[in-house]
Amino acid sequence: MVDGLGQTAHERLFAVHTAADGTLTPAEPGALGDLVPAPTVPAELPAVAFAEEPLAWLQTNALGAFLKEVADERVAEVKRVEDHVELSLKELLHKADEEIGNAQEAVTEKQPGAEGRLKQAEDKYDKLDLRRKQRRDELVRQRSLTLQGVERVTTILVLPHPERESPEVKNLKVNRETEQRAMDAVMAFERAAGRVPDDVSVQNLGYDITSMHPESGELRLIEVKGIGAATGTVFLTPNERRVAEDRRDCYWLYVVTDCDTAPAVKLFKDPARFPWAEVTKVAHYQLSVKAMT
Repeated sequence: MVDGLGQTAHERLFAVHTAADGTLTPAEPGALGDLVPAPTVPAELPAVAFAEEPLAWLQTNALGAFLKEVADERVAEVKRVEDHVELSLKELLHKADEEIGNAQEAVTEKQPGAEGRLKQAEDKYDKLDLRRKQRRDELVRQRSLTLQGVERVTTILVLPHPERESPEVKNLKVNRETEQRAMDAVMAFERAAGRVPDDVSVQNLGYDITSMHPESGELRLIEVKGIGAATGTVFLTPNERRVAEDRRDCYWLYVVTDCDTAPAVKLFKDPARFPWAEVTKVAHYQLSVKAMT
C-alpha cells in the first residue's frame, strides 16, 4: 500500500487456498508452517497444480477490503496530525504577524534598524505560511492510497501425507463431532464468565476463539482441544505452538474432556510452559492432559 508521497504505508502477506475442485478461500499464511516438505516430487501432479494464479479473486475478495481498512486508519491518523499542524503553525503565524505589526510601528516612528526588523519579520511569516501550505499538500497526498507491487511470493502444492494411515499420523486427525462439542462448551463457558467470545477457528490464526471481557478489557486467545474420554493426549500444531510462545500473556489452552457424555472444560494459561513432546513424523507437539493437571 503506497501513499501519494510514494511511501509504503502498509504491507501484508495474503494466502489463498485452492481446493482440488477449484474452490478458492482465504487462508492464514502462518498455517503454512504446519506443512512438512515432501522428500520427492510425485511423478504425476494433480490438475490443481496447473491452476491459474488467483490474483483476480484476491483483488475482488481481499485486497479491496485491505485498501479500505488501511485507508480508514490513514484518514484518522492524518486528521490527528493535521489538527496538530494547524494548531501549532497558526500560533507561530500569529506571533510572526505581531512581530510585523511591532516592526511597522517602529518604522513609522523611524527607529534605527526598524526597516531591517520589518523585512526579517515578513520573511519569517512568508516561510511559515509556505511551510503550512507544504504540510497541507503533504497531508492531502498522504491520504491518497493505492495498491502497488502486488506480487506472488510462492505457490505450494499440498498433498496427503504418504503415511496418513499409520497410527502415528492417524492419531492427529481431528474428530469433527468431538471438536464441535468442545467448541460449543467453551463458547458457553466464556459467556457464563461474562466474556464475549468470537469463533475464529476457520482462520488458522493459531487459536480457535478470541474472548474479551467488556469491563476489564482482558483478552484471551483460546485454543480448544476436545477429548471424548475423561483423559487423553492433545496435540498442538507448529503454528499453534508458535503463537502460544509469542503471546504467553494472553494465550490459553482449554481442554474439554468427556465430550462423548458431559463435556468438562479445563483451563490452562500459558501452555507453552509445559514440556511438549515433538512428533517428528508429522510436525506436531503432544502432551498428556494428566501432565498438565
